Formats: sequence, C-alpha cells, structure tokens
Amino acid sequence: MKNHISIIIVNYNTPLDTKAVVKSLQTINHSGFDYKIIVVDNGSKEPLTFSSVFQQQNPRLEILRSESNLGFSGGNNLGIQHAIDAYDSDYYLLLNSDTVVDQNFLQELFDLMKKDPKIGLAVSKIYFHKGYEYFADSYTDAQKHHVLWYAGGKVDWTNLLAYHIGIDEVDRGHFDRVTETDFATGCVTLISREVMERVGLLDDRYFLYSEDVDYSLRVKEAGLKVVYCPTSIVYHKIGRSTGGAGSSLQQYYQTRNRIFLAIHHAPWRSKLTALHLIFNILINGNRSERKAVLDAVIGRMGKQAVL
Repeated sequence: MKNHISIIIVNYNTPLDTKAVVKSLQTINHSGFDYKIIVVDNGSKEPLTFSSVFQQQNPRLEILRSESNLGFSGGNNLGIQHAIDAYDSDYYLLLNSDTVVDQNFLQELFDLMKKDPKIGLAVSKIYFHKGYEYFADSYTDAQKHHVLWYAGGKVDWTNLLAYHIGIDEVDRGHFDRVTETDFATGCVTLISREVMERVGLLDDRYFLYSEDVDYSLRVKEAGLKVVYCPTSIVYHKIGRSTGGAGSSLQQYYQTRNRIFLAIHHAPWRSKLTALHLIFNILINGNRSERKAVLDAVIGRMGKQAVL
C-alpha cells in the first residue's frame, strides 16, 4: 500500500490563518507515507491566492475553489471527494484553517492507525493557541500554549450535550493516555479509507457544527473505533470563521444541530429531554435560537439565513 494522506483544509475568509497552517505543514515529519495538501476555498469573498514563491515552497499544495459556501461539512466533502478521485488516498485528514500544527502531529496519528486497523478516526490533543484562551487572564504566561481545548470528546445524552474533555485545563500530563473517545473533533481528525468505504462522507445537512459528532457516532455504529492520540499536538485559534464565540451564526447552527443530532441519534428517553428543550427554547430563547429549533424540527437543514 502506498500510504498516501490527503490533508483537507477548508478556507472561508481566513487567508492569513490558512497560509499560517499551510506554512506549519512545511516541515512535518512523514516517515512511511506521502501527503497532499488540498485547500478548499469555500466561497470566500476574495478568492484565496498564494504567491508563486509560496507555491514553489509548498509543492504539495493544491487549491480547490468553490464559488459558494458549502459549510464545514460540504467543504470538507468536496476536498475528500477530490482526494478520492485524484489521488486514491488511503487516509484523509480534516484540519481547520485556524490551526497551527506540531511537527510530529501527523506522524503520530498515522503510526497509531497503522498499529490498529480497527481505528476509523484518530484525533489529536488540541491546545488553545496562545492568546485565544476563553479565560486568558486566568493563566500565567508560562501556562498559555499549554491550555487544553480538546483531550477527547464526551456525549452526554442525559443533557443532550457533546463536550470536550479537559477544556480550559492546563495540561499537566493527566490526559496523556491513548483512549477511545465518544467523538473526534473535526478540527483535526485522521480518517481511514475503510471509513469512507463503510460510512461515507460527512452529513452536509449539518452545514456547520455537530457534523463531527454525527460522523463519529456513525463510525462507531459501523464497528470501528474513535481514538484520542495525546502525542499528536495541534494549536487552535478558536472561532475565527464564524464571528467568534457567542455570535448569532454560532448560536443558530449549534442549537439547530444539537436538536437534529438528538432526533437522529439519542436514546428514546433522551428524545423526551429534547422535546422539553425544544419547548423551553421556543418560550425563552432569542430569535436565532427559536428559528434554529423550528428548522431542526421540520428538517430545514443545510445553509440557512441567520437572523
């Protein structure tokens, strides 16, 4: 087997961040595999361009332009399908445009997956990029760049929540064990070819948010593992392409997709909790949240106008 990895990066109006993550990929270790970087320019207002010098320095780089915004799921699907058709890749790495990678991050994911063919998704340990922490004033300067954003994922069906293990904690080595996890974040996830063959692409009905939880659940249902790899390190500049935490865009898609995910995956008892949540939001939620609930219930998914 040739062991080829296609790295899929979706760019949406974040050219500087996208160029920074591509630059951080220039010196990654890649023993035992080759790779291609496919940047999907996902309907950005200004088409993403790289200088001739930059492209010469990054011969593995390819730009794939979509004239419309396909969302996170649709943009990644476009890149994955291109990788399948053009390179017949063995693995597909989803990588956010607002990240910076450690030199050994992909090697660690690849080595882990090669050891266990039952692993369908392998996901990195992710830190907040320095200066992007939710509670930046709570940490010393030395602690920053070691504040966890993701050290595994947990789905809490009782409260209809999916959350990151370790978030906002300073890393003291207490999440340094390889473990199976409920879901892999789409921020950085290595996907095996077997997953593509048995599970398929991301569900583009989600458009943005929760598609990674849905995908992880589908991978588990197919009998494959979702595994957290703590030796693979990535840094995340959170919320760059959606207006930041708490924006109307974020509130809408997170609320809508939370309900939609529960409708399709939650145990029956938790569906009653979803019904209670729906009524509570309709009574007490803001306009974006109420629209989100209504759209989830009637199945009006994909990209929608946000109030």
